[in-house]
Amino acid sequence: MSRTRVVAVPLTLSLYVGRRFLLAVMGMQAGLTAIGSLFDFLDLLRQASDKPRATFGRVVAMEILRVPWLGMQILPFAVLLGGIFAFWRLTRSSELVVARASGVSAWQFLAMPVACAALVGVFTTTVVSPLSAVMFARADTLYSMYLAVDSGPLSLTGGQLWLRQADPVAGPGGVAILHAHDVHLKGKALTTGHVSILQLNQHTSLFNRIEAHTGVLQPGGWTLDQVSILKPDKVTQVLPVMRFPTDLTVGRVQESFASPSALSFWALPRFINLLERSGFSPTRHELAFQSLLALPLLCATMALVAAGFSMRPARRGGAGRMLGAGLACGFALFMLSEVAAQFGKSGALPVVLAAWAPAGAGLMLALALLLHLEDG
Repeated sequence: MSRTRVVAVPLTLSLYVGRRFLLAVMGMQAGLTAIGSLFDFLDLLRQASDKPRATFGRVVAMEILRVPWLGMQILPFAVLLGGIFAFWRLTRSSELVVARASGVSAWQFLAMPVACAALVGVFTTTVVSPLSAVMFARADTLYSMYLAVDSGPLSLTGGQLWLRQADPVAGPGGVAILHAHDVHLKGKALTTGHVSILQLNQHTSLFNRIEAHTGVLQPGGWTLDQVSILKPDKVTQVLPVMRFPTDLTVGRVQESFASPSALSFWALPRFINLLERSGFSPTRHELAFQSLLALPLLCATMALVAAGFSMRPARRGGAGRMLGAGLACGFALFMLSEVAAQFGKSGALPVVLAAWAPAGAGLMLALALLLHLEDG
């Protein structure tokens, strides 16, 4: 009977602490996401100020679609700040002090908060990520249509390249839509299989249609082979070679592929394989995939960091300094993750190391601090 009570008390306490921790994290997540969305919305309004087509309603729609993505970026800090607030409240009310004085180890009542943080990370990676990817892709499309100043949307899907650009040949307001199959990067040249180009006037009526057997992207334009030019009510014109002007470059093709933020955790491996087969560098997408894999560990690490810097009894003094140190540590981890990500994108660090090192370093720091507080 006594042994059952000894087991039940830490479990009950851990569930209680876990509930308080989870509620604090959820509240902090909602607050920080709202603040971040407000600043992001103001930035979108600034960009839309000189673009008549970017109405207030469209800007609002863009921001709503970006909210899940912003929430994912903020999550580790919500766990850190929410954890600091929850543990500080529990320490200030002497609940944790009494629990530790009664012989309950910090590791026992921290098990549930750390598990909750890890589960929140797993849920975000597996469930929120697909929703965020769909909504961010739509927001990105709206941004390209109404706010972007480049020549138009560009994407690679299933090894096929889609491009929209302004086309002076079709008259003022005319556009050209290019669709290329079997896209590959060979050295510094971009080669494609069958190429279709639709030239539309400002009324979106078909002005010209170009079909080519193959195409090569070179500075200043596409070199098309075995070309057929189809015009309404006219005889098809056949050319062995044709030059189609464009401001597109191979570098821009690589940079404009689907953003990692527009691809879910489940879709990233397939897209990475597609880039590798096409000869393009998948580093950005590999880093995004590994970062999503590391998110549960990062959230658990933030929970431990919050506990380590906020469980100092108030009677010992220096609680304010410890809380400040916790915030500084969280900021340092953020800076470390950003620096590691940049090194990973440049190839200076292996992608796996760049994604997992910040969480691993924070975990070692938090464990060392908790060992010192609990057993030192």
